[in-house]
Amino acid sequence: MPRVDAIEIVEDFTASARCDEGFLHVRRYRARNRRADGSLSGTYRIDVLDRPSLDAVAVCLWARTPRGIEVLLRRQLRPAVLFRRGKVRALPEPEPLLYEEIVAGLLEPGERGIEALQRRGADEAREEAGVDLDPARLRPLGAAFYTLPGIVSEKIHLLEAEVARGEFTGEHDAPQEGDGSPLEEGATLVWRPIDEAVAACESGVIEDAKSELAFRRLRDRLQT
Repeated sequence: MPRVDAIEIVEDFTASARCDEGFLHVRRYRARNRRADGSLSGTYRIDVLDRPSLDAVAVCLWARTPRGIEVLLRRQLRPAVLFRRGKVRALPEPEPLLYEEIVAGLLEPGERGIEALQRRGADEAREEAGVDLDPARLRPLGAAFYTLPGIVSEKIHLLEAEVARGEFTGEHDAPQEGDGSPLEEGATLVWRPIDEAVAACESGVIEDAKSELAFRRLRDRLQT
């Protein structure tokens, strides 16, 4: 698969789009607080960002290798990060085209329970990383969490599983099965020693919070 060099905006239809259509829904409310003494606060606005499912899985795939414990990451297009370019930002920052993170995906409507999380995690591992594993091998990696609880309703469930690293030691093409979206194009996979991965998070080479949390939780689990 040829590498992607850029994302070209064909049309910006923000002004004509409704906030409750598309992949992301912005719910806009006017609300007030009801207090224990029966009084009410003033009315204020709340914006909530929903996706089709309120829950997602993120999967930390790891292997025992001559270099120690290694974790698998996927480098892929992330437009929201890419489109920060050219805007006013608090500090200088890297501007990667491909954003590095662990395998993740949304649950489908109606998927509930730990077995559903495990099945979805196994599906994402196969589609995004080419790793086939029994869903029962995926274990919860601590409690689920929110990324932006003041705005985004999505909760992320971390899972982990030990797998065989295989023959690849450097960066290589990710499988193209995915969901058929052009956003899947040009994705690559890379194995990193877990301490190197944590250090990359601390230095800003990896800027994904769920991945850093997964690495730290996994390292703590394996050291106990």
